[in-house]
Amino acid sequence: MTTFEAARPAAQASQPAPAGIAQFVGRSKTFRRLVSRGAVLLMFTLGIYRFWLTTDIRRYLWSSAELTGESFEYTGTAYELLLGFLIALTVLVPLYSTFFLVTLALGSIWGSLGLLILIFLGQYAFYRARRYRLTRTIYRGVRFHQTGSAFRYSVCAVLWWALIILSAGLAYPFAQTKLEHFKMRHTFFGNLPGRFEGSGWHLLVRGLPLWAFTVVPFAIGAVAAILAIDWSALNSTSAADDRASRIGTSELTSSDVIIALTGAWLLCSIAFLYPIFQAILLRWWVSGLRFGDVAVTSRLRIAQVFGVYARFLGYALLFTAIAGILLVIGAFGLSKITGEPFSMRDEIITVVLSLAAYVAILLGYWTIYQATVKLGLWRCVIESLEVSNLAALEHVAAAGEAASPVGEGLADALNVGGI
Repeated sequence: MTTFEAARPAAQASQPAPAGIAQFVGRSKTFRRLVSRGAVLLMFTLGIYRFWLTTDIRRYLWSSAELTGESFEYTGTAYELLLGFLIALTVLVPLYSTFFLVTLALGSIWGSLGLLILIFLGQYAFYRARRYRLTRTIYRGVRFHQTGSAFRYSVCAVLWWALIILSAGLAYPFAQTKLEHFKMRHTFFGNLPGRFEGSGWHLLVRGLPLWAFTVVPFAIGAVAAILAIDWSALNSTSAADDRASRIGTSELTSSDVIIALTGAWLLCSIAFLYPIFQAILLRWWVSGLRFGDVAVTSRLRIAQVFGVYARFLGYALLFTAIAGILLVIGAFGLSKITGEPFSMRDEIITVVLSLAAYVAILLGYWTIYQATVKLGLWRCVIESLEVSNLAALEHVAAAGEAASPVGEGLADALNVGGI
């Protein structure tokens, strides 16, 4: 059922990369064909094919990354992902049912507690899934692997995210630094230990202007909107009637204008600044990776990340226009076929076709995202790498064993998985 054999990049015919320089040897056309075919199969298998598609994507991306002329290898299988997902469901289904029943019986506060438990479980699953993916990643015949307590990581992650929220995001660089230190301290390439040398202060300095440009105006707008509201008259009957009449006549108050402008500023600033932030974060993270004496640095530029998202936006707008035209034509043709008034059979056909069109459009956007953003960022990061002290890899001995796929299945079920 796998499609990777038909989508393997032409890595064998490529020239070896210069020493210490990484290169991407895959073809964009091959990857587009892989994800397009996968999107169709996802639709007709009701999502079950995603385990095979995820495996194919990982194999393609891993084998397309070369370092000193040798590519990486991903050895995970779709059946492992499927088995891990099914095992995870046996844990999550009773857990969700318990949360639902307890919330109904004892009140919403228990629902909040259940949400906190799920957040903790998501971080636990993320760490276990990372362990699985590392043990399925091989370079020069030596596998990566990970030790450490997933429980301890999840506790640290939840506490750090609470601090991030309380500090309006200012604690994010230090949280990322500490969590990366924890992950890399327990990461190995064979018997070569990993570590992380990124600085939280360095990331804070680089990201502080972005934070100030986004969060400070939003905070000022939120405070201004709160101050502009007449709280004393808000709950009175006449005030409610006046507000309802203003809504009916499209008459806006000062608080309405402030809220609209604040929301628009937040959305526009995030859309514009997120590629910059992602470029800064990726370059900072990659440049902090170490394995023994082997050091990695990145030359990733902000313009490259902007180019990736610009291509996604262009293809997404083109797809939107085409999908809109096809929907209008389909709706017109369906109205001619069914006629008026609708029978029960016609209503069922309309609902089924509408649902199919909705799913097809979502999968279309997903395919565009995979073929532009995911592939583009992977290519940019790989081609920006410079690796020093590669001679240390010559003395690495194999170590570590393949980890259970249950963590990956749990992450998939909680939607906290990744590449």
